[in-house]
Amino acid sequence: MRLWVILLSFFVFAGNFQSYAEVIINDATHRLTVGKSLERYMGKEGVSFAEIRASKDFKALDSEVPNLGISPSDIWLRLPVTNLGHATDLLLEIAYPLLDEVELFMPSASGEYHSIKLGEHLIFSKRQYKIPNYVFDIHLPENSSQVFYLRINSTEQIILPVHISNELGFVSQVNRDNLVSGIYIGIVFIMAIYNLFLFFSVRERGYLYYVLYVLFAGITQMGIKGYSFQYLWPDWPSFATKGPIIFGCLSGLSALLFAYTFLQLKKNAPHARRFFCVFIVLFTISLFMVIFGWEQRAFLCMQLVTGVASLYVLYISYRVMINGFRPARYFVFGWTILLLGSVVFLLKDYGLLEYDDFTSNAVQLASVIEMALLSFGLAYSINILKEEKEVSQARELAISLENERLIREQNIVLEQKVEERTLELTQSNESLQTTLTHLKETQSQLVEAEKMASLGQLTAGVAHEINNPINFVTSNVAPLKRDIKMIWEMVDEVERLALADDLSNSEKRAQIKAYKQELDVDYLKTEVDFLLKGMHDGAHRTAEIVKSLRIFSRVDEDTLKFADINEGLESTMVILNSLIREGVEVENSYADLPKIECHAGKLNQVFLNILTNALYAINKKFDNKAGGKLKIETGIYEDKSFIYIKIADNGIGIPKEIREKIFEPFFTTKDVGEGTGLGMSIAYNTIAKHHGKILVESEVGEGTIFTLILPIQQNI
Repeated sequence: MRLWVILLSFFVFAGNFQSYAEVIINDATHRLTVGKSLERYMGKEGVSFAEIRASKDFKALDSEVPNLGISPSDIWLRLPVTNLGHATDLLLEIAYPLLDEVELFMPSASGEYHSIKLGEHLIFSKRQYKIPNYVFDIHLPENSSQVFYLRINSTEQIILPVHISNELGFVSQVNRDNLVSGIYIGIVFIMAIYNLFLFFSVRERGYLYYVLYVLFAGITQMGIKGYSFQYLWPDWPSFATKGPIIFGCLSGLSALLFAYTFLQLKKNAPHARRFFCVFIVLFTISLFMVIFGWEQRAFLCMQLVTGVASLYVLYISYRVMINGFRPARYFVFGWTILLLGSVVFLLKDYGLLEYDDFTSNAVQLASVIEMALLSFGLAYSINILKEEKEVSQARELAISLENERLIREQNIVLEQKVEERTLELTQSNESLQTTLTHLKETQSQLVEAEKMASLGQLTAGVAHEINNPINFVTSNVAPLKRDIKMIWEMVDEVERLALADDLSNSEKRAQIKAYKQELDVDYLKTEVDFLLKGMHDGAHRTAEIVKSLRIFSRVDEDTLKFADINEGLESTMVILNSLIREGVEVENSYADLPKIECHAGKLNQVFLNILTNALYAINKKFDNKAGGKLKIETGIYEDKSFIYIKIADNGIGIPKEIREKIFEPFFTTKDVGEGTGLGMSIAYNTIAKHHGKILVESEVGEGTIFTLILPIQQNI
């Protein structure tokens, strides 16, 4: 009977002029890999299923597990199956969860084809069989033959481990896969948690990179096996296609960081840094490609970078190992085993090795061994660091003990030298104290000398200023006495005439009038008024000078008080009035200033010194001729808590090379006997004690501007 079915099937297929490497199912078949029975459609793209079914452009695949690479379009496959056994309900399984979409076309009892779709575009709960692989129920009557069609679409590499199983073979394989993957996932998480605890204990950054690498590598392997979609994001189909690529890139990034830290490449191979940076950038680009929806390009980029980076890391770790870095041995062995496992896995994909449990799980097995070796390497590296630290501490202790001995010996010598030096310093200190006392006395004498010089100038100016109004008074006294004498004589004569009994009233009036005309009484009145006015003006001017002198020479210098700066400037100008030659134009521009907290007498001394120098420079340039200008200006400074006083002249100016020296003690440009060189030094120190500053602008032949900036309040 079975022979009859086989012959019948042969003639049926021959009648269609098509040759099938069909799958034969019998009662002994529990699980059968059918890759060599698959036929791939090689015709034009974008055709309908009816055209596919009628096409003769199918080519047999000669691999047990076909590897069709990456394809941007749908791939159509044909699978003829003949059932010679008693089991009619079978399972068609595609054990590659990374395929984006799988559609099975199967004939019904009437011969019409219907399809079932599975794939990562559907949420996981929609699947009939809750496992990562794609599983279809197929009904194949006893002693019958059917042709099945598969449509495959994927952004990643298309590998087709296609199996037909009965229920027993299917369950047995699922249990075996779950056991292997469960063991692998358990080992991954144990290694991650254990090394995370170590990281928190030793605070070594290499452990953190190792934990990240183990986690990302484990999730990547879970994604390849389909468990990530099943357990981590079952309701997120759009991420199911992106997840393996994303975590593959993250695994590569963390592996590079771990390798760079573990191998201490900054010290052992500094030139490798630029290559690692290039690999990190390329992995990052792959991540962005996934985010922007270019999954297929991202997968190709990730595969290429992973391959090149893995070989380069193996090469550089070998170089570090032969250069004497002992922990690198663990890295080299672990990395080599991982690459060998990847090679076995790839050889299986390309049909060069048999597809079995070992080859399909070679990467997981190699990954576990590599994780263990890297963990041992980390521990070994920490032990080496501890040993080096202990050796270093012992060496430092020996050095410390030796230093302690030397210090004890040196202390004895130093104590002797210190005693000798202390005696010398004591004697030197006494000498310095004596010298300092002399210097302070000399400084006080010099300051007093400068004050006396200023006082002499002040006295001369005051004497000159007071002399003029006093002259008014003294020169008017004699004429006034004469006029008063005449007035008294006139009073006596009028009284005599008024009391004369021998004269009539008309005669009295006539004689009095004649006497008044003789004395010229009207002129006498005018002259007396004029003399009194002159004496009044002189007395008033003298009072103003005395007031200015009192304002200038404040006696309350020990305490800060609020004073009117404009008033101080005016009093100084009154005192200096005798120095202002004819032809010197003085311009005052006083702003409405608030009173400032200061030592007013000391500031007046500053004004006196600067104004004296300004008048000296003007007289030096113009030699008592017209053309000199002196301008005094006050105002609020840019910062509202300060005021400024600007004193400008058009004198000879100050050369640039000596401008910084004018505030030095004993520096003067005046002739011998005309200055002590302390005036500007005292002015500078006075302004500094008021927390202000002096700005100097000067141009030779054009003049000089001194700007004094003072705070309104002294914040002590």
